[in-house]
Amino acid sequence: MRIGILTAGGDCPGINAAIRGVGKTAILEHGMEVIGISSGFLGLINHEFVPLDENQLSGILTLGGTILGTSRENPFKKSSAFNAVDKPKLIKKHYHEMGLDALVCIGGNGTQRTAAMLAEEGLNVIGIPKTIDNDVWGTDITFGFDSALLITTDAIDRLHTTANSHKRIMVIEVMGHHAGWLALYSGVAGGGDVILIPEIEFDIHMVARCLKKRAINKKPYSIVVVAEGISTPKGESAARYISNSISELTGLETRETILGYIQRGGSPSPMDRVLATRYGAYAVELIAAKKFGEMVSLKGNIVTSIPLREVGGKLRLVPIDHPLVEKARKMAVCFGRESC
Repeated sequence: MRIGILTAGGDCPGINAAIRGVGKTAILEHGMEVIGISSGFLGLINHEFVPLDENQLSGILTLGGTILGTSRENPFKKSSAFNAVDKPKLIKKHYHEMGLDALVCIGGNGTQRTAAMLAEEGLNVIGIPKTIDNDVWGTDITFGFDSALLITTDAIDRLHTTANSHKRIMVIEVMGHHAGWLALYSGVAGGGDVILIPEIEFDIHMVARCLKKRAINKKPYSIVVVAEGISTPKGESAARYISNSISELTGLETRETILGYIQRGGSPSPMDRVLATRYGAYAVELIAAKKFGEMVSLKGNIVTSIPLREVGGKLRLVPIDHPLVEKARKMAVCFGRESC
């Protein structure tokens, strides 16, 4: 068999480990040919690819980013151009010209949705979920999340020292447009006093009341962790809005830090290397069994799969009664909707 691999959407640690897991298992265990497709779905549209052998897959386990390149190209997005290219048709044409028997799509929600649509078009597709946001439906965890969690927690740890030195409130913004997994876990791991996530509606006055109470109780500083996707006035960053509001409502000195793309960079954590490798190897087992139209997933500690048609268009959000939220509340962490 000949299989293609592409990586689409935002980069994150662990992608190369997944490519390696797919490629080495395919070549060494099953004697398959492996084709690397450049720049996500754009490579399928432009017919840009390179054969991958075992030597090219060596030494990439620890590398961040993706050796194949990526893009946010959505071939099913309607173009306003009158004579727009039929991209799905072009992808199908190039898929067959490459002689592919299957296509492995490594990516987040948008990638899995596109993979599901390509499966409906008749292509043999397997999805592998990755994103630091941990918001792909149908799996307990995506690779990339643990690495980002280490980075954000380390940043919060470092901000504790400067906050304590200057007796300030520090507001730290982490990634998460719709899902607050990264803010929740790094906030708890980093000892955040306030954690604001998109899933839990907050009252800024309650946040201010909580922080003022801490100051009255002689707590010298406070740490506020916010997800970028919380509700704010249009055009204002989460950190800037929360920081300015706290300063105005409490009179306490407040500073904001936006971690940005540093959260997605660098070498993957050991856990992400292992998880991505497991995902990649299992994707090949699905191909060998001709079980297509599936996304690899983790349930408990078991690697399994779920139909792609069940994944597309859904998000895995933090339940408002999530056990970690409840545990944090019992330790006086404020989520902005309860009095402190």
